Amino acid sequence: MTGAVEIRRFATADEQGVIDVILPIQREEFGIAITIDDQPDLRSIADFYQSGNGDFGVTTIGDRIVGTLGLRDIGGSQAALRKMFVAPDFRGRGHGVAARLLERQLAHAEQRKIAAVFLGTSDKFLAAHRFYEKNGFAEISKDDLSIGFPVMGVDTRFYVRRLAPAV
Repeated sequence: MTGAVEIRRFATADEQGVIDVILPIQREEFGIAITIDDQPDLRSIADFYQSGNGDFGVTTIGDRIVGTLGLRDIGGSQAALRKMFVAPDFRGRGHGVAARLLERQLAHAEQRKIAAVFLGTSDKFLAAHRFYEKNGFAEISKDDLSIGFPVMGVDTRFYVRRLAPAV
């Protein structure tokens, strides 16, 4: 795969590329029995994620989407991090896809004066836990989540990253 790595805001034309990254990882890699119909947000990314203070970023190499990350506005100057997926061939420090996507979304959150970013994940995703902790997220109990946080059925572990108030 050749081409420059680009991290940018989701555009409507990216929809199928986003689905093509996410669904195989969920189903084949992690064995989650989920379909596109179980995830209506993937058919309405602009409305679901890019409203209010939210956003959705993609990483492309050439014309292929290889990474995704959504930031859902949940009210009260808070957001939920969702749909962080990186195609297997583009994982790890060498590519920096996940770190750059996260950096972009956190910068967006700070610009929008979001005070806290929450996320939920599965106990299975040990590499993800290390990644989030290394990037300033602290594990919290489910009881400490924001009231507006949309808990998913697979979520068993929760994190928050508090952002410095904009000056």
